[in-house]
Amino acid sequence: MKRRLEACGITRRYDGRAVVDDVTLALEPGAITALLGGSGAGKSTLLRLLAGLEPVDAGEIRLGDRSLSVPGRTVPAEQRRIGLIFQDFALFPHLTAARNVAFGLRHLPKDEAAGRVRHWIGLLGLGDRAGAYPHELSGGEQQRVAIARALAPEPDAILMDEPFSGLDPMLSEAVREAALAAVRKAGIPALMVTHDPAEALAHADHIAILRRGKLLQSGSPDEVYRRPVSLPVARSLGPVNEIPAAALPDAWRSLAPPGTALLAVRPEGLLADPASPVRMRVTSRRLAGPMVRLTFEGSGLHLQSLAPHSAAPPAGTETGIRLDPDLTFTFASAET
Repeated sequence: MKRRLEACGITRRYDGRAVVDDVTLALEPGAITALLGGSGAGKSTLLRLLAGLEPVDAGEIRLGDRSLSVPGRTVPAEQRRIGLIFQDFALFPHLTAARNVAFGLRHLPKDEAAGRVRHWIGLLGLGDRAGAYPHELSGGEQQRVAIARALAPEPDAILMDEPFSGLDPMLSEAVREAALAAVRKAGIPALMVTHDPAEALAHADHIAILRRGKLLQSGSPDEVYRRPVSLPVARSLGPVNEIPAAALPDAWRSLAPPGTALLAVRPEGLLADPASPVRMRVTSRRLAGPMVRLTFEGSGLHLQSLAPHSAAPPAGTETGIRLDPDLTFTFASAET
């Protein structure tokens, strides 16, 4: 039976400073949790704690009912049955792709090990590259070999540290889809450390947002994107327009309950609407892939919007603007 991997109030300090600060997080079997945060948030340290590469100073890490870490006792990484994938792939240069995958299977009978290698090599679309050496593989192929090697021993969980950040952007989407599909098929808890909100929103089943060592919010991508509990959470998942409550046009004040200090509006929540009494001028109109990025100015505000081509007014025109309540968030503090 697959078991959840849990961090229960864990803390890790360096020189008296908490780099991971009282974090509680449950990784569910069969689900990918994206751990999102900026540089210095504590993401890689939390991964290392879960992996057993560092001890905890407080709290406990459990895999099912098995305790892995408490202060003063850490089950070594090699005894945890947790697969690890790092950004640099760390393949053995003198071994073929198949032999890299087989490296952690030396304890198995030869036929069983060979069967697992064929299974994971095939599942990750590497069947015709099994005999190639790492220097003969593309970056995406190397990454898939690294994931096959981590999954072949049938670990109880898998931890991935920025696994796709080094790939060519033209290849990364296809590689990511194939790799994460294989991780889900394994049916084990999976953590993917990332600094990219688009990656987290598009590919994770759950998102946990870490900032200055503290877990700010966790939940489904839709929940954390549409119902952020704080301004730092809203910012961590993409740009927002920040409007002080005192600067709100009268027509928008109904969106700000008493005690509101600031409204945060996603760019796609800022909509051109000729019927709105709030008038603004389009001062910039630029392509942003399938969308158009607009800059609106007026009513003392300077706001950014993302709109479909068909709904994007030309630069230099004036139009009414309204806010989508589902993409407008109110906060009692403008904390940074």
